[in-house]
Amino acid sequence: MKQSFLLISFFFLLSTCSLFAQKLKSTTNEDSTFTFVREERYDLLLNKQKEQNLAKQTMAGYRIQVYFGGNRQKASEVKSEFSSKYPDVPTYLTYQQPNYKIRVGDFLNRFEAQKFMKQLDGLYPTLFIVPDEVKLPPLK
Repeated sequence: MKQSFLLISFFFLLSTCSLFAQKLKSTTNEDSTFTFVREERYDLLLNKQKEQNLAKQTMAGYRIQVYFGGNRQKASEVKSEFSSKYPDVPTYLTYQQPNYKIRVGDFLNRFEAQKFMKQLDGLYPTLFIVPDEVKLPPLK
């Protein structure tokens, strides 16, 4: 009795595993030196990640905050003043209740941001580097 129960359980388990088995895809080089076996869902996930990366167009980086305050007119003045002095450096005005922020630049690392901040020293009362999502650099 116990043996038949174990035998039936084993076949049930075996058939259940085959139902949920993963579908594998293998890729082989022309000279048959390497075979890569992977699940089919891997390709779907990889393509989805590629699409998301193409749509995002930003990355983690740094900006320099040159103004922080509740006066919208003052924020607009600082932004236009900065843009006239440094037309090649992008400026961003953001509002985070109750304050306006002017952040400048799209720096990939903190060193580049510090280097540019030295040029601005003395022009603005408070300057500091903040981590932010920056635009991707143009392809060369």
